[in-house]
Amino acid sequence: MLVLVAPGQGAQTPGFLTPWLDLPGAADRVAAWSEAIGLDLAHYGTQADADAIRDTAVAQPLLVAAGLLSATALGDFVPGAVAGHSVGEITAAAFAGVLDDTAALRLVRRRGLAMAEAAALTPTGMSALLGGDPTTSVPHLEKLGLTPANVNGAGQIVAAGTLEQLAALEADKPEGVRRVVALKVAGAFHTHHMAPAVDALAEAAEALTPAQPRVTYVSNRDGQTVETGGEVLQRLVGQVANPVRWDLCMETFEKLGATALIEVCPGGTLTGLAKRALPGVTTLALKTPDDLDAARALIAEHSAR
Repeated sequence: MLVLVAPGQGAQTPGFLTPWLDLPGAADRVAAWSEAIGLDLAHYGTQADADAIRDTAVAQPLLVAAGLLSATALGDFVPGAVAGHSVGEITAAAFAGVLDDTAALRLVRRRGLAMAEAAALTPTGMSALLGGDPTTSVPHLEKLGLTPANVNGAGQIVAAGTLEQLAALEADKPEGVRRVVALKVAGAFHTHHMAPAVDALAEAAEALTPAQPRVTYVSNRDGQTVETGGEVLQRLVGQVANPVRWDLCMETFEKLGATALIEVCPGGTLTGLAKRALPGVTTLALKTPDDLDAARALIAEHSAR
């Protein structure tokens, strides 16, 4: 069984969209999406620097656009399950047919703007803990007033909170943690700091008519499969202020019998986690169009099965 997954914010790098726009029809699709959401995706994906694409209001629609573009390039196939990390859940909702591509991009544009506004209220951020044990690290984070905003599995936790709290973490690491690495994000996502964004996203969601998922949709709130489009949309709204439990998603992939995992562009983060947490699963990250042939071969192999 093949799982298709989409990465979250922080996966973007300057110019990463450039080679994808050379694919037939890609530039036209991106231009149409850009007009629909009032953001020049081609410019930000090809010419903008790291600081420009770190902006939450830019990074989030850019990531969803890249994910949709690269998934389309794989051809017409139906994965066994789909999931997304953080903003990648909106990409996954489009994979599952819950939202069409334009609706997904309009929703993520509103999400990015609302989260950027919430992040501007207080200087906050996120940092990854390298090493350590969650049973030790989580209580330590809570003692410092931080939130374990991403519990990613394979021993990886991302802490979120104010810049002062993150500085305290740097000086006082949990036992076993080798390093604390600041992430390329502009706020404490998936924490109470994002509460103002929930209402804005709920208002945007009211204008949408979600369809039923056509494939198994795994939610990063708790790793559970979601059977209705309405519940998928409800979870997309609430997750901006709640932790991401990617560890539970990977447990669900294993229970579903996953044998392969493809991560759409800009791939790498989620495949890295899967290699450590799901050692029997074949993984492939779409970084450039050069990866498409191998991905199509993996899809064909699983379709034959």
